[in-house]
Amino acid sequence: MITILKTAENELSTLPQVADGAWVNVINPSAVEIEETYGLGIPLDFITYSLDIDERPRTEKAAGTTLLLLRIPYYQGDVEDIPFTTVPLGIILCYDYIITVCKHEIPFLNNMISKHGQYFSTDKRNRFILQILLGIANEYLDTVRKVNKKVDQIEDRLQKSIQNKEVLELLKFQKSLELLSTALKSNELVFEKMQRTRFFAAYPEDADLLEDVITENQQAIEMTNISGNILSQMMDAFASIISNNQNHVIKVLTSVTIILSLPTLIASFYGMNLALPLQNSNLGFVVIGSLSVSVMLMAGLFFKKMNWL
Repeated sequence: MITILKTAENELSTLPQVADGAWVNVINPSAVEIEETYGLGIPLDFITYSLDIDERPRTEKAAGTTLLLLRIPYYQGDVEDIPFTTVPLGIILCYDYIITVCKHEIPFLNNMISKHGQYFSTDKRNRFILQILLGIANEYLDTVRKVNKKVDQIEDRLQKSIQNKEVLELLKFQKSLELLSTALKSNELVFEKMQRTRFFAAYPEDADLLEDVITENQQAIEMTNISGNILSQMMDAFASIISNNQNHVIKVLTSVTIILSLPTLIASFYGMNLALPLQNSNLGFVVIGSLSVSVMLMAGLFFKKMNWL
C-alpha cells in the first residue's frame, strides 16, 4: 500500500501523485508497488533493505538519496513464540520528498496521520524525520511498559502454579526484551553517527531535537535492561516456587494416603483366622470403627502439626 501525504495549510492531505515536500508512506508493497516506488528515482536496494526482516540499522547514501534504516517494535500477538519483536523501517531522504518503507503497519505513524499533521509539517523534512525518530524511541518505551504489564499478569498466576506453563510464558517475554534491547542499541549507534556527522546541524532546534531522541532512546535502553534483569531473577525465583508447590502437593497426597491406610491396617488384623478380642461381642464393629477413626484423627493432627497438611 502506498499513501502520498503532504502538509498544506496546517492540514495533512492525501495526494494522487508525488509532489515537492510530500511524504510517501509505503507499507508491505506488492511487486507492482515496489516498481512504482523504484520509479521515483531511488535505488531498488533501499526498498529491499527496508523490507528484509533481518536487516540491521545503518545509514547509506546512493544516487543523491540517503537511507536511514532503523528497527521499530512490532507486536505479533501473545500466541506467538516472541510476542514483541522488531522490524526494519526505512526512511529515504530524496531531494524533494521523504519515503518511509516498512513491511508492517506502524501504529505511531498511523497515529501521526490520524491527527492530520497537527504536530508536524512534511515540508520541513529534517524536523519531520526527527519527529519520526522521537516517535520510534517513545514507541520502545510504550512497548516495554506493555511487556511489564503482561509480566505482572503472569506473576499473579505464578504464585499458585505447580506447572511450567507460566514460566514458559515469561520466557517468551524475556526473548522480547532481549530483542528490544538489541535493536535499541543498534539504533543508538545510528543516532550517534548522525550527531557526529552533524546530519541535522542546519538548525539549532533540529540539533536539540536529535539530543532529545538520543536521550529518549537511552532511557528506553535502561528501562529495557532493568525489566530484563528483573524478569530473569523472577523466573529463577518462581522456578523454585513451582518446585516448592509441587513438594507441598506431594506431602499432602502422601499424608492423605497414610491416613487412609490406617483403617485398612487395623481391618487386616481382624481379617485373620485367629482368636481376636471382641470377636464375639455385639459392639466389636463399633469399637474397631471408633478406634480406626481415632487413629486417623490422631495421624491427621500430627501431620497438621508438621505442616504436611
